[in-house]
Amino acid sequence: MRLTSLFFLTLLAISNIQCTAQASSTRRISNNRGIITGADQTEKYLPYLKGKRIGLVANQSSMIGIKSSVDSLVSLGITIVKVFGPEHGFRGNASNGAVVGDEKDAKTGIPIISLYGRNEKPTKEQLADVDLMVFDIQDVGCRYYTNINTLEYVMDACAENNKELLILDRPNPNAYVVDGPVMTDDRFKSGIGIHYTPMTHGMTIGEFAQYLNGEGYLKKQCKIRIIKVANYDHSMPYVLPVHPSPNLNTQQAVMLFPSLCMFEGTAINEGRGTYMPFTILGAPALKGRYTFSYKPVSIPGMSERPNHKDTVCYGLDLRNYDVNELRKRRQINLSWLIELYNAYPDKAHFFTPGRPNQDISAFDLRIGTDQLRKQIIAGVPEADIRKSWEPGLKKFKAIRAKYLLYPD
Repeated sequence: MRLTSLFFLTLLAISNIQCTAQASSTRRISNNRGIITGADQTEKYLPYLKGKRIGLVANQSSMIGIKSSVDSLVSLGITIVKVFGPEHGFRGNASNGAVVGDEKDAKTGIPIISLYGRNEKPTKEQLADVDLMVFDIQDVGCRYYTNINTLEYVMDACAENNKELLILDRPNPNAYVVDGPVMTDDRFKSGIGIHYTPMTHGMTIGEFAQYLNGEGYLKKQCKIRIIKVANYDHSMPYVLPVHPSPNLNTQQAVMLFPSLCMFEGTAINEGRGTYMPFTILGAPALKGRYTFSYKPVSIPGMSERPNHKDTVCYGLDLRNYDVNELRKRRQINLSWLIELYNAYPDKAHFFTPGRPNQDISAFDLRIGTDQLRKQIIAGVPEADIRKSWEPGLKKFKAIRAKYLLYPD
């Protein structure tokens, strides 16, 4: 009798755990209209991983259900021999641009190789004991968000070393917008932009991988296999379950990032040095022109040296801005840049220096051209600026269409 009761209680406990996990999963899916990421469709790829030595490109956004992809795959009997971490590191706790070193995962003992330290591209030696590479990282759809750079470097290394790359695709929260100048001149290539795309490309990581293969970015095509997102199209809103990087710590920041990251090449602080990054804008020189104010400070793991550190900034509070306005127009917001340039008293120093001895500002490197900076200085109306983007956007959209996995 005692054994029967114990058995019954055990079954009840297991049932409760399963129901709780199912409820959590259902709640997360229902918030995103039934969208299921590639990683969450384990039945489609686990058999392919079995018996292989896996190299996993991952960070804190790499999740299966509510658990880290690394921990989940190990618990499911998959042999992960190395984890490769992008900018901000495997745990996502390094500041923007910070060099990240190699380490060992405390929980699993798996070596973690930084692709934002000594090398950006996996070396032949690092891939020697890997049978299959897996890429599972959340992107936000901007040329200047460096995950697509890491994707190219990983694909290039896989192609050179005859390794296949399995991509667990994830939605792009900004897939609804293909906008901004298209980078066409190699002079503007940098660590924050190496692809001939508009500022926002409107593709998922899986689609971007096909674009890289098809458009000749690699010396040799990479063999890729993609686990597609289920129940998804580019027009769907997608709430990220995990912050993709330290300074994209709210959904509002993720949605405003394409528009506000342009300010990183200017005298304007874009909220770094606060817990509200990419939702506020300001500078000390705008005192008297705006009433909203804040003070950037050093925040380890987010921004140690923010623009205008320890100085009160005045400007725009966009925390309550209705991002559906961006979705309706399917455009980045250019008006804030024009407004703050016009309001800034020292216009000669609004755009910050970039490459020495060249007429290329830090803003130009981010935008991928010097045309927008010159247009703003010349007072060109927004409508005319946008009109100048149209030929490049039209050409890019025709190229992009060849590689899409999901409807627009």
